[in-house]
Amino acid sequence: MMNRRRRSALHNHAIFIVILFNLPVQIIDINFHLLFLHYGSVQPPKPIVCFIWWLNNYGFYIGGIMVKAWLAIERHILVFHKQWIANLTGRLFLHYLPMATIVTYILLFYIIVIFFLNCEDTYDYKLPICNASPCYQNYGILGMWEFIFNTTTPILVEGIASILFILRIIWQKQRLRHSVEWRKQRRLTIQLLLMSGLNMSFNLPIYLIPLAHLCGLPPEYGVQPELYFFFLGYFVIFLFPFICLRQYPELRKSLKRKILCMTSQHHHATATVAPTLKKNVLYRT
Repeated sequence: MMNRRRRSALHNHAIFIVILFNLPVQIIDINFHLLFLHYGSVQPPKPIVCFIWWLNNYGFYIGGIMVKAWLAIERHILVFHKQWIANLTGRLFLHYLPMATIVTYILLFYIIVIFFLNCEDTYDYKLPICNASPCYQNYGILGMWEFIFNTTTPILVEGIASILFILRIIWQKQRLRHSVEWRKQRRLTIQLLLMSGLNMSFNLPIYLIPLAHLCGLPPEYGVQPELYFFFLGYFVIFLFPFICLRQYPELRKSLKRKILCMTSQHHHATATVAPTLKKNVLYRT
């Protein structure tokens, strides 16, 4: 994000927004989980902690899911219809406006339903995420709206858009095999494939089990797998930045050099301490 060239590239903007949505989950949500595991209860046991935890667990996490769905759609525009965004008007309506709409909708929806909705929440401080049961999920149509529109639909849209994108790339592969444009499209295709595969592998099972319950599966079935899938969903947050590095081989090399440099400095420091300690021991004897 500090590199101006990468920051100004249109195909990176949605990735930056996903990372920004993931950041509060890493800083707040996961740390709340660690505190819960350490103390055995929500700390501190106050309603505001539950509100903040719900906002991170639902709002920011689902915001990342919705932006990734748009990212899969936008890849079609960036690769196959670049003339649509060749001018400022096209970029405004087909690039900036959709992302701004998603971010605004997610923030407004979850801030309103979590902090301001006129319903009574129950706070179980002995369970993670205060039992993960904000009252809006049982308030009229809001719970069904969240399940269908905010979560299930974006995951399915991302999967369909990614498959169609790959098919279009394969269809054009022969014509662009040896061109610079094909090499660029290949990098974008691999990156999108990895992103969509990661997101759907961990997130789709989380929402398939509730969907099966709506279709008639008894509530007692799938409870334990759903809990496992819920925690596996955090791997989407952890692994997403590493998948993004697939697009930037020069950045990977730079990070590798820095890590190797830090490692060599650490080994060098260790090597200089050992003789000194030995000399001190001999001196005492």
